[in-house]
Amino acid sequence: MKLVVMTPSTFFVEEDKILTTLFEEGLENLHISKTDTSSQYMKRLLQLIPEKYHRHITLHHDFQLRDDYRLAGIHLSSLDAQPPQGYKGRIGRTCTNIMRLKAVRKTADYVFLGNLQGKEGEEGESRPHTSLIGEELWEAKRQGLLQRNVYAMGQLGLGDVAMVKELGFGGMVVGDDLWRKFDIQHAQDFRQLIRHFRNLLKASD
Repeated sequence: MKLVVMTPSTFFVEEDKILTTLFEEGLENLHISKTDTSSQYMKRLLQLIPEKYHRHITLHHDFQLRDDYRLAGIHLSSLDAQPPQGYKGRIGRTCTNIMRLKAVRKTADYVFLGNLQGKEGEEGESRPHTSLIGEELWEAKRQGLLQRNVYAMGQLGLGDVAMVKELGFGGMVVGDDLWRKFDIQHAQDFRQLIRHFRNLLKASD
């Protein structure tokens, strides 16, 4: 099963160092999604990441940079969003409605099925396991909707990897579960984050 890392929503000082280290550790699918859509900051981040890793990066905005930096592709975060006119590269989409998943799969190379809740919340508190493996998901599995090009996305972490695999997803998107291991405002030592990524990568293999 593939592992996708989603960046925090804001740019931060140590970001290029952490992302480069994640690539060195085996990351093959990075999605950059920011609330600040300034092309200047995006270009700066891409320039600081070694060029050999650019082919593993997907953008959620600033789509024109995809060709400039030879990136993996673009991701459309809403169902009504359209790719730039004339765009012919790899396209991903986010879908939060299982009932629409089959149709959305036909319009993209892969789909993130969003809003899933894992076993742990933001501070590690326990959640009912059924919040991730509800009947809707099992029915989607029975209907063959959860295929290799459908990735699980939401408040998911290390403890959810096995179930995501069992449901038949082709991959899992991790964000908060990883970035909670590092204080982007104050910390400089990101070794705990890297150790957690190694565990995620091993579990998803």
